[in-house]
Amino acid sequence: MPEPSSITIRDATKNDIKTIHQLAHEIWPETYGKLLSTDQLKYMLDLIYSVSSLQKQFDESHNFLIAEEDKQPIAFADYGLLKDDVYKLHKIYVLPNQQGKSIGKTLINYVINAVKQQNASALLLNVKRDNKAKYFYEHLGFKVISEENIDIGSGYILHDYIMRCEL
Repeated sequence: MPEPSSITIRDATKNDIKTIHQLAHEIWPETYGKLLSTDQLKYMLDLIYSVSSLQKQFDESHNFLIAEEDKQPIAFADYGLLKDDVYKLHKIYVLPNQQGKSIGKTLINYVINAVKQQNASALLLNVKRDNKAKYFYEHLGFKVISEENIDIGSGYILHDYIMRCEL
């Protein structure tokens, strides 16, 4: 499916932190509302998407992207170098009312092209084991390579698959 003509993807800057914060707070309740408790959802949003946390992620060389339709932010992604020539897609989220328009696929292809220019051999990502997004990633060529349990504090453990796409 071709990229929607009115969708643009751009590199985010620290000036976009509030936009990313707002997008996350719009997207997460719908995306994770049935997968996480209300308390865990709030904890994770505060942990990952507070303004200070996002500033720190920018400082740690996270590469954020924003997808816009008619100059309105509708999605974002975040990727970075993991080790050697392997990169990680840290985040990818699309507003619920924009899903099904190939925006996620367009963002992932953008990331893949960007990391290929850096001679990357693979792109990794984590996905919650019971998240249906796993099938979306498989459709794009990612394969489950392992499982990981991540203690994020306050008694919360993430039960993820690690998925890999060879480039």
